[in-house]
Amino acid sequence: MTTTPSTADAPAARPAPGPLNRLWQRNLDHYPETGRRYAYLAIVVLTTIVLYYALYIQYAVATSIIQHFDMTYRYFIWVSVVGNAVGAFASLVAGLADRWGRANLVVYGLAVTGLLVLFGLPNASGKLSYLILFALVGFVEGIVLVATPALIRDFSPQLGRATAMGYWTMGPVLGSLVVTTVTSSTLDSSTWQDELRYAGISALIVFVIALLTLRELSPRLRDQIMVSLRDRALVEARAKGIDMEAVQSGNHWKQMMRLDVVGSAVAISIFLLLYFAAVGNFVVYFSTVFGYSEQRVNALANWYWAANAIALVVAGLVSDRLKVRKPFMLVGALGTIAFTLWFTLSATHPHTGYYTFAWMFIGIGVFSGLTYAPWMASFTETVEKHNPAATATGLAVWGWIIRIVVAVSAAFVPVVVTSATPLVEHGAQVAAAQAQAGPALAIVNAHPQLFAELSKYPPTAIPPALQGQAVQEVGIADLQTVQKAQPQLAILQKYGTQVQQAAKDNPGNWRTWWFVALAGQVLFLPFLFVMAGRWSPKKAREDADEHARRVDLELAAMASAEA
Repeated sequence: MTTTPSTADAPAARPAPGPLNRLWQRNLDHYPETGRRYAYLAIVVLTTIVLYYALYIQYAVATSIIQHFDMTYRYFIWVSVVGNAVGAFASLVAGLADRWGRANLVVYGLAVTGLLVLFGLPNASGKLSYLILFALVGFVEGIVLVATPALIRDFSPQLGRATAMGYWTMGPVLGSLVVTTVTSSTLDSSTWQDELRYAGISALIVFVIALLTLRELSPRLRDQIMVSLRDRALVEARAKGIDMEAVQSGNHWKQMMRLDVVGSAVAISIFLLLYFAAVGNFVVYFSTVFGYSEQRVNALANWYWAANAIALVVAGLVSDRLKVRKPFMLVGALGTIAFTLWFTLSATHPHTGYYTFAWMFIGIGVFSGLTYAPWMASFTETVEKHNPAATATGLAVWGWIIRIVVAVSAAFVPVVVTSATPLVEHGAQVAAAQAQAGPALAIVNAHPQLFAELSKYPPTAIPPALQGQAVQEVGIADLQTVQKAQPQLAILQKYGTQVQQAAKDNPGNWRTWWFVALAGQVLFLPFLFVMAGRWSPKKAREDADEHARRVDLELAAMASAEA
């Protein structure tokens, strides 16, 4: 990697691809200038935003989808579980991006996602076909989950990596923000199918942009470590003499099976349990515990996503300026733990106000953003430490683990929050029946023994003596009121007690799950110490200065050899 290349080592010049070939052949043989580099980074971020908009939109209209397909709440959860499990194994496939490249996976994956969300999911014939189509969306997302941060890493030197990863991480966050902003503004006049179609159209628009403009570095360039932009000339010079077969040889998967890679991926995945719950369960949580509408929940979540998006960029900029990651991860994790604890302890208080929750979510969003952007930078640097040519493989390990954690956590939500199922499936039905049958219910409750006796007989087979007693005791008008309300009273008899008990247990069940998420944040802390990078900004600056000195020496040696 550091030998001086000769002219004989240089690869043969390739003819420029034609207009149609450029839609598939996307390699750049030279590191792009700053303007073009930023443009490529912007396209990757935009791609990530619309991808997660398309993925997350179903959770914002969860209750509507459940009612439309007559799903149980547990079935809807398994739609998410299957989608994430399929996405996990797709992430492993994306590890081949080290050999196949990244850009085409992103571009054409976005096209497939747009078509599925625009035409497939809204027109699903039943809940099984909806599950299968969503699993296909999850498969594509699993591939793009790996390919997009790999592109960000390729186009960002280490000393600007946290900023770039901050922008990339804004993709899922801004995707969530787009979901909640659009639904909170349009859901009162749109169906859930319309909301999915909006996301599908957005994905196809960005697909066209990416199809025409997105490029990636050639393997000779991307398979090297680039610490700063000053390395550009050296990286390009080295690329001429790289033996690609030697660089890409060896078992990349085995090279990534290390504590600092696998352990760090597990740690960040459990740290994000609250984030996964926010995406997938906040609508259910706030509607069943606090009675919020879908629109109001999505408006509340805007505070979380907006604060998180801003914090990701600011944390990345400051982390790169100070050249350290770990102090940001530590402070961010401790702050996230503190605000999550506040939120958890409020879970059983039904009178907690909307703006109190908003402040909690601002705090969680800010501190988790302070953690995540530097973590992504540190993780890619940790992978590079073992083999820069295995970057996509390392990210595939992370993608597989994070999707498995999402799938497992989604599966366990209804196991821990047992109250959610009856409330989601029958809560609205019982509430409507109770409202419609209110007068009849008051009559029945005033004469419990009489109506207990009447319930033993069909309406047409009530003994005359008992019928006469009923007329005498409650009157014909009240008796007719009760008879008209029989369907609603039957619903209350069948589900009323179950729903009433679930409503009582629900806040406590959710609090248990928030404590699980809190435990994941605590367990994240020890793994900070195994990742690459300095704790001290002073020592990090000294490392950067030493690296710059060695780059200058190597470039001077190359110039002397050529002279």
